[in-house]
Amino acid sequence: MFAFCTDPSTLDTLRWFSCYLTNGAHMLFYQSFLVVFALLAVTAPVSLAFGFAAAAASRSHILPVAWLGKLYTAMVRGVPDIVFFLFFVLVLDQAIEYLRHQIVCPDWTDPIRQGANFLVCPEARTPAGNAPQWVHKTYGFALAVITYAIVFGAFCGNVLYGAMQAVPRAQLETAEAYGMSRRQVFWRVLVPQMWVYALPGLSNIWMILIKATPLLFLLGIQDIVYWARELGGSRTAVYQYPHPDWRFWYFLALLVFYLCFTRVSEIVLARLTTRLSRGQATAAGEALRKAGA
Repeated sequence: MFAFCTDPSTLDTLRWFSCYLTNGAHMLFYQSFLVVFALLAVTAPVSLAFGFAAAAASRSHILPVAWLGKLYTAMVRGVPDIVFFLFFVLVLDQAIEYLRHQIVCPDWTDPIRQGANFLVCPEARTPAGNAPQWVHKTYGFALAVITYAIVFGAFCGNVLYGAMQAVPRAQLETAEAYGMSRRQVFWRVLVPQMWVYALPGLSNIWMILIKATPLLFLLGIQDIVYWARELGGSRTAVYQYPHPDWRFWYFLALLVFYLCFTRVSEIVLARLTTRLSRGQATAAGEALRKAGA
């Protein structure tokens, strides 16, 4: 990046570090932080949508729908995250290719499953082998979002279901007595009031989601943990640097990053909890009323 980096033999320590920390590999390292932020920004609302659908289904008066919602939350929460990440992504990827194979290659006669190999016609490869690199990265990112959303959506569903059950039944019955339909009671009374009960649990899930972002490397995405390991070692599978093993310092930087990120999240969530608690018949709402009196 700097002009004096063209002649390494003339560099002093400060200049050497300025060149080292601005080379192409480190630029990819810095960009990987944006990948983490993008994953959180997309996955959080998608997970919440999955969770809301699961919670609403679990409260359904239609038994098959209620069973489906409860089965989803129970099954996904009972599987270790790392197993789900390793298994589900492979199944989803192969399912997409299998469906495309059935559509674009109906005359294919060779078996798809050949021992440990999964072979589809070249036209069904997803993404195509000659696709640009950004297509491969976008596809991998989309798989990551879906996987994270399904996993953390189950936890959100359990929290939201408990929050819905926590809303006083008397308020729902009063709304029904005023002539509201079941749908109106759900959207106008139950949903607006459940968030104050759900926020503590959702806050914990958000923190866990932040801590789970290093699992991106299991999905083949070059995240911040991948680059910290690659750049910190003196010799890795990809790079060789003229320095000793600096992985301690790289992972220490990641530790500071995650601590700062979670601290900022705690402050924002605390303020949101305070705002939602105003006027609510909860312990936090009562504390606010006493403080204002």
